[in-house]
Amino acid sequence: MTTILDEILEEKKRRLQTLRDEIPASPAIRHPRPRLAEMFSNENGLAVIAEVKRASPSKGLINGGVNPAEQAAAYERAGAACISVLTEEAFFKGSYEDLAAVAETVRIPVLCKDFVIDELQIDRALQAGASVILLIAAALTDGRLEELYRYAAQAGLDVLVEVHNAEEMDRALQLGAPFIGINNRDLKTFGVNLGRTEELAAQAGNRPGGYLISESGISVPEQAARAAKAGADGILVGEALMKSGDPEEAIRALKRAGKTAEEVQR
Repeated sequence: MTTILDEILEEKKRRLQTLRDEIPASPAIRHPRPRLAEMFSNENGLAVIAEVKRASPSKGLINGGVNPAEQAAAYERAGAACISVLTEEAFFKGSYEDLAAVAETVRIPVLCKDFVIDELQIDRALQAGASVILLIAAALTDGRLEELYRYAAQAGLDVLVEVHNAEEMDRALQLGAPFIGINNRDLKTFGVNLGRTEELAAQAGNRPGGYLISESGISVPEQAARAAKAGADGILVGEALMKSGDPEEAIRALKRAGKTAEEVQR
């Protein structure tokens, strides 16, 4: 049976045929920005990767008229550790133009959130100002995951490797990826289960210099606290912030909840 992930990856393959011709002659302005590890290590509590997300296959249009630069600036003011920008066009209504607008506005790390299957996409993300890229284990063979990971690292990019089951967690650990994102959303059914963070964080164990990020399904402080209690160092939040009338306060509330949960554990 064809899944949503299958459909997205087929669209990515078609998109690659024209992507090279669409690269602008002038790259986005690249500002100096800290590495992702620096942001996480300096965080007093739960780090928040705040996402600019216009739409999704499961929820449809979320905030199609958003000004990406203004949204990202609000995230930065609230203390986000990183800004994630959807660049997938067909299903999420994102673009590299959105990424460039954000990268030229903020001074914290910027994550290109896409379904990367080719080095050309990494080149394009770098050209648009990204300092971090996402690699999804479910979308890549072991060989391609390692090739794209090494390619991005050699280009000076940080890499967030996304997993959503035990087998994929094993692959990410074997790769030695410092940043592992645990996606609570099944990319084949798009169902959400926050218990996945608890399960896979336990599998990852304690990794000196390693960071776990809980992704998807987090919208309220109680869920942020649950992720922190499970062992997440950060959370990636998109839809809740895009729908919020006050995204700055929403981020601060999530950070407070995560900090409180960590203090209780100690």
